[in-house]
Amino acid sequence: MGSSSYLLQTLGLLLLCCTVAANKVPLANAKYKDPKEPLGVRIKNLMSHMTLEEKIGQMVQVERVNATTEVMQKYFVGSVFSGGGSVPKPYISPEAWVNMVNEVQKKALSTRLGIPIIYGIDAVHGHNTVYNATIFPHNVGLGVTRDPGLVKRIGEATALEVRATGIQYVFAPCIAVCRDPRWGRCYESYSEDHKIVQQMTEIIPGLQGDLPTGQKGVPFVAGKTKVAACAKHFVGDGGTLRGMNANNTVINTNGLLGIHMPAYHDAVNKGVATVMVSYSSINGLKMHANKKLITGFLKNKLKFRGIVISDYLGVDQINTPLGANYSHSVYAATTAGLDMFMGSSNLTKLIDELTSQVKRKFIPMSRIDDAVKRILRVKFTMGLFENPIADHSLAKKLGSKEHRELAREAVRKSLVLLKNGENADKPLLPLPKKANKILVAGTHADNLGYQCGGWTITWQGLNGNNLTIGTTILAAVKKTVDPKTQVIYNQNPDTNFVKAGDFDYAIVAVGEKPYAEGFGDSTNLTISEPGPSTIGNVCASVKCVVVVVSGRPVVMQPYISNIDALVAAWLPGTEGQGVADVLFGDYGFTGKLARTWFKTVDQLPMNVGLTKPELALRQGIEAAVFITLGASTMMIGDPTWSFDFGRGASFAISQHLTLTRCVKDPLCHRPYCILENLVEETKDKAMEEEASKCEFFSGMSGGISRLLSRSSLLASQ
Repeated sequence: MGSSSYLLQTLGLLLLCCTVAANKVPLANAKYKDPKEPLGVRIKNLMSHMTLEEKIGQMVQVERVNATTEVMQKYFVGSVFSGGGSVPKPYISPEAWVNMVNEVQKKALSTRLGIPIIYGIDAVHGHNTVYNATIFPHNVGLGVTRDPGLVKRIGEATALEVRATGIQYVFAPCIAVCRDPRWGRCYESYSEDHKIVQQMTEIIPGLQGDLPTGQKGVPFVAGKTKVAACAKHFVGDGGTLRGMNANNTVINTNGLLGIHMPAYHDAVNKGVATVMVSYSSINGLKMHANKKLITGFLKNKLKFRGIVISDYLGVDQINTPLGANYSHSVYAATTAGLDMFMGSSNLTKLIDELTSQVKRKFIPMSRIDDAVKRILRVKFTMGLFENPIADHSLAKKLGSKEHRELAREAVRKSLVLLKNGENADKPLLPLPKKANKILVAGTHADNLGYQCGGWTITWQGLNGNNLTIGTTILAAVKKTVDPKTQVIYNQNPDTNFVKAGDFDYAIVAVGEKPYAEGFGDSTNLTISEPGPSTIGNVCASVKCVVVVVSGRPVVMQPYISNIDALVAAWLPGTEGQGVADVLFGDYGFTGKLARTWFKTVDQLPMNVGLTKPELALRQGIEAAVFITLGASTMMIGDPTWSFDFGRGASFAISQHLTLTRCVKDPLCHRPYCILENLVEETKDKAMEEEASKCEFFSGMSGGISRLLSRSSLLASQ
C-alpha cells in the first residue's frame, strides 16, 4: 500500500468521523429551536445541520396511508396529505382526526432534527372531507355574490373547522378563471371574469389571517386558528382547449397575463403560503416543467417566497404514459422551480432520483436549498416548531351553528333569479307560505349529495342523504311553509299525477349529478335524467319554479318557455334552508351571474368581453349589443345567449331589470353599434341607480346615454 493511498484513507476516515460526530452534536440549544431568534437565522441554522437526505425529505409529501413510521423516519418526510375521501374511518369525530394527525406528527418529531410535518387536505368548499363539517357553496356560487367580505368570513370559518381536526394546510383556494364550462372543474372557479376572481382572493386572509403591515408578499399564517392556504392551479388551468381537464391552453402573452395571471398577483400580495402547479400545459409545455413561468414569473417577477407544490402525481404526468422517462420528469420539475412533490407513484424512486441528480450535479444544490428554505419559512412562520401537536380545544367549531348560519347566508346570496313570470306584472316569486297543497319534485330536491356536488366526503361526491349532516331543499321547504300547507314530494311524477293533485304551485329541483375534475368534463352540458321529463310533466300542468342545482350553466333553452320561474342555485352545500329563505321571500335575490349562460353548447367558449363583433354579425345576430370605448369594441349582450353575464333580477325591483339588455341603435351606420343602457322611464331614482350598477358601465362617463321604453323587452326577461 503506497503512502498516498494510506493518506487518502486516513483523511476519508477522519471525514466520516467528523460527519458522524456532527450528526450527534446535541441540538437542544440550536438556534433554530429558539422562537426569539429572527426567522432568517432560524432557517439558516437549521439548514446548516441538515444532510442532503434530510433536505430532500422536506421536499416530499406522502399520502396519509403511506405515512408509516418506517417511511417517515427513513426518508425524513416533510409533509403528509389526505387525498379526496382519504379518512381514518367513516363518520369519525374531530377528536379522532386530531389523534390521527398527531400520531403522524410524532413520527416526524422523532427524527434527528425533529422537523414537524405540515399536513394538507382539500378544503375547497368548507372542510369537505370530514363528516359533520359545514359545506359551503362551491366557488361558482360564491362568485355570484360579488361579496369579498363574505368569502373572507367563509375562509375564517373553514380555517377553524380544519384546525378542529388538527390539520394545518388546505389546498385552496382555486383561483382559476374558467373560460369554458365544459371543464369538469368549472365549479371550483369563481367566474369567467378575472376581476371577480381577483376580488375573491380575499378568502386567503380569511384562511391565513390578515397580513401585518409592511409584509406584503411574505407568506403568513397567524397562529393556531389559521391554516396555510394554496392558490391553484398555476396557471391557465381554466383556459384549456374545449374545457378538457389537464389539457393544453393555447394563449398569447397578453391573454395569459391579462386573464389568468392577475389573481396570482393578488394572492401573492396577500401572503399566500403556497401555490399549486396545474396539470395543464401552456402552448404545449407542461406547467410542471415550465421554468419560465414558475421561476421566472412567479418567483422572480411576483417575488413569491412561499412553497411551490405539485398537483397529485403532477411530476409523474410530465411525460406519457404516467411515469415514463421519470428521470427527465424529476429533473424538469425540480429545475423549473418545484419545491414540494405531492405524491409519487414510487417514493423510493423519487428520492433516489433527486439524490442522484444532485450528487451528479444535474440539479444544483442551490435549487434544493431554495426549496427547503421556502418550506422551512412557511413552517416557522405558522408556528409549527412551537406548536406541532394539536389539541381538542376547537372540536366544537366543526359544523357549528354559527358556521352553518354563515353557509345559509352564502346560499341566499348565491342564488340568481333568471326568470320570474311571463312579465313583471305577473311574477311567481316569492312563493306564498300559505297554500292548500304544493308539489316538490325533481332528483335534486331531497338529495344532499347532489346538493353538495363533487369534493364532498369523497373526491367525486356521493348520492343520497347519509353522507353528512345538512338540510335538503325539500326539508327546508317543509320547515318554511305554513304548518297547514300540505307538501307532497314525488321525485318524477307523471302528468296524470300532477293534474290530479290540484296543486297551488310546484317547486322542481333538477341539475347535474356530482363529479370532480376530468370525470366532469362534458360535451353536452345537459341536466341529468329524468330532469327534462320532470320539468315537462310538472310545468305543463301547474305553476312551477325550477331550481337548477349544477356546477355551471347547463342547457335550459328547450324548457324556458314552459317554466314560470327559474333560479340558478349552483351547488349550495349542506344548508338548503338558504334556498327556501329566498324562494318564499324572507330574503330577496341579490346574485348576479358570474358566468355567461349560453343557449347551446356549440356556442362555447362564450365569455364576457368578447372583442369581435363581426363574429356576431356573421352568425346573423340581428340585435347585437356592443359598447365602444376608445378604439376597442366589446360585445356584451348577444341576445342568442340564454342569460347574459351579470343577469340577476330581484323582488325589490321586479318591474325593472338590473342587467343591461339592449338593441341595435337604428341610427347606427357602422357594422357594430354603441351600447345603450336601457332604463325604464321613471322618476324612481332608486331604480335608476340600481340599473346603473351594471358592471359594464362602472367608471364610464355618460353610461346611461338616454332613456328608452322597455315594454317590448319585459316579456322575455
